[in-house]
Amino acid sequence: MTRAALLLGPLAMTAYGITRIIGRLDDQYGPGADWQLAHLFGLAGMLLFIPIIWHLRAHTRPGPLRETVTAATLLGLAASIIQFSADITQAAIATDRAELVTLQHGFTDLPGVQLAIYDIGPQLFFIGIVILAALTRPLPWWSPVLLLTAVLLAAVDLNLLPLTGLLMLAALHPLTRRPTPLPATR
Repeated sequence: MTRAALLLGPLAMTAYGITRIIGRLDDQYGPGADWQLAHLFGLAGMLLFIPIIWHLRAHTRPGPLRETVTAATLLGLAASIIQFSADITQAAIATDRAELVTLQHGFTDLPGVQLAIYDIGPQLFFIGIVILAALTRPLPWWSPVLLLTAVLLAAVDLNLLPLTGLLMLAALHPLTRRPTPLPATR
């Protein structure tokens, strides 16, 4: 499962970004099939990052830093999952863009939701995965650099999400290699 997640999680983020860009070409993005498909890709990507986080944790030196960063990363991931789930649900209920916006505001106006689920929460995931990668022993030095670049690209412009996913794939790819057993010595 972990090996598949290491490949499919970033690819789902790439698919989310591509589908989002295509959906926005007609200036009619959300609600509709393009919105739902994009957000389903995004949700799948976030869910696939759960085993990735646990895998990174397993290859990190035990201690309070590892546990704190893992907890913050999973908390941020949970916020992202809630965000995608809310977007999918609201778009399924809405009959047009105006109603979707009204439903979104109804959710984000709940106390703490905007801050926890949209503003700060998801950032914990992105910052946390970069830190975990930096602490993970089997990853080369350039993996955290690629992850940081990926995170910054998404922060600059959401239209760069396809590249973000591909950079995350490249950064995490070394973890998909199976360890080569050492030859037996006599």
